Amino acid sequence: MTAKWGYLGLLLPFITFASLPGEHDVHIAPAGSQKSVTGPAINFTGQVRVDPLFVADNAINASAAYVTFEPGARSAWHTHPAGQRLIVTSGVGLTQQEGQPVQVIRPGDVVTCPPGVKHWHGASANSAMTHLAVTGNVDGKNVNWMEKVTDEQYRAN
Repeated sequence: MTAKWGYLGLLLPFITFASLPGEHDVHIAPAGSQKSVTGPAINFTGQVRVDPLFVADNAINASAAYVTFEPGARSAWHTHPAGQRLIVTSGVGLTQQEGQPVQVIRPGDVVTCPPGVKHWHGASANSAMTHLAVTGNVDGKNVNWMEKVTDEQYRAN
């Protein structure tokens, strides 16, 4: 399930809706109505919390979640079939595209992860970092997880 749904695949059993909106109805998912989950150790190093916001549906073919990385925590290398946008909301983070240098990201930065590009992201060594992740889907899939980022790769900033 994790490979197919990425962050939100971990959360589908926990996501509840009081009532699903009709195609033309405005629906509010109240803040705090979705349960936070811990990012699984197979896809993350360190302590990571995922706070779901919405899953892909017929109205929008994308999902979103706040992802909080404690200092030193990071994702494994991965790609997104339809790409991803990360909006850093707090803290100081790091991201790297394969073959490129590690880059520092800060609140207000928008990181564009193009479809199929191998990359990782996480917190800096001394600061937690939270980003809003908006991820597109292709045939119900939004992430392809790969190997973990080594400590040497992480420290190459």
